[in-house]
Amino acid sequence: TQRVIQPALAMVMARADVSGLRLGPHLGLSTMAARDLDATVIYTDGACINNPGPGGWAWAIPGGAHASGFDEATTNQRMEVTAAFEAVLANPGRLHIVSDSTYVVDCFNKRWHEGWVARGWLNAQKRPVANQDLWKPFIEEYLNRRDEITFAWVKGHSGDEMNDLVDRLAIEAAQSQCARHGDEPPTDLGEPDGAAGSAPGNTDARADSSPASKLGPWVVAVFGHRPPELGGYDETNPTAVTVTARLREVIEALAVVHPDLVVASGLGLGAEQYGAQAAVDSGVDLVAVLAYPAPDKVWPRASRERFAALAAAATRVITLSPTAPATKQAAGQACGARDRWLTEACDAAIVVWDAKDRNLGRIVSDLEAAEVSCYLITPPTP
Repeated sequence: TQRVIQPALAMVMARADVSGLRLGPHLGLSTMAARDLDATVIYTDGACINNPGPGGWAWAIPGGAHASGFDEATTNQRMEVTAAFEAVLANPGRLHIVSDSTYVVDCFNKRWHEGWVARGWLNAQKRPVANQDLWKPFIEEYLNRRDEITFAWVKGHSGDEMNDLVDRLAIEAAQSQCARHGDEPPTDLGEPDGAAGSAPGNTDARADSSPASKLGPWVVAVFGHRPPELGGYDETNPTAVTVTARLREVIEALAVVHPDLVVASGLGLGAEQYGAQAAVDSGVDLVAVLAYPAPDKVWPRASRERFAALAAAATRVITLSPTAPATKQAAGQACGARDRWLTEACDAAIVVWDAKDRNLGRIVSDLEAAEVSCYLITPPTP
């Protein structure tokens, strides 16, 4: 976990010299290994409904064989890993695995697995690695064939035909809880993830809360305190101004290393909106991920206007649930599901946290367990 205390990142950004910047294990490393031109290319994908929930996985060879399978109770990450592992098991010889999951690709291309094994299957935070029951046999198979297998990342829903195909196969398996396979490409496929129910403009209404597609090439999610812990509801108060400035410094520094950076925010009052504003001010693409429609309905007018302005500035607005919750408890559960969705969808996260709030502490723990780089901003004490 990286703790950002001194606002020195802006100076580093201005010099465009990131050699001394501690930005976590993801930065500055390629996500694509050199491809063996004689290898069989295989696309893989996983999907999960309501994450956790019923899931599906799939792999397919361009112009060739395909297969899919399912699990009645799983997560999106487990299905992504299973899809790639099943592809490797089913296909001998040299393989080039293409996935839209950085969780899968980075494990091999950034050699996370070497650290896991060296630490006795503990992650960098000395906690047990998640999904060991899948990773251990997968990594053993990979090590036995490491000269034959390469991995590459593809952006989900970017117009790549094969990525769309395995996406549809995985969703079909998750929804039907049925497997299929064949020696030729499938011809009877359902809608791609997120296609059903899409609204006009930059809004994507999703009944499926699985982050099956990437939000962008490199995504940083923003989490943090609500206004009472940040000096109050007036965003011009000294604490809010300081936090927003620090958020902007971190985002601008990350954008130096990742010019295609995307900031994802739930646009909740407080740190989430400050992070969204920092992205807009820095000229970085913003994606709003809402737990349900019109979360601002009960807010004061000024807060609603700020929400509307940020939503309008976003390149995409994704709504995970098609219906608004009926109770405060249901709203809290929906926001928790949104936070878990973002945890799986992001490559890094910025968390504005005083190290006391338990809910934010759980988010930080989930990020660390998923090997996500986490940058902590401590709000100043009023």
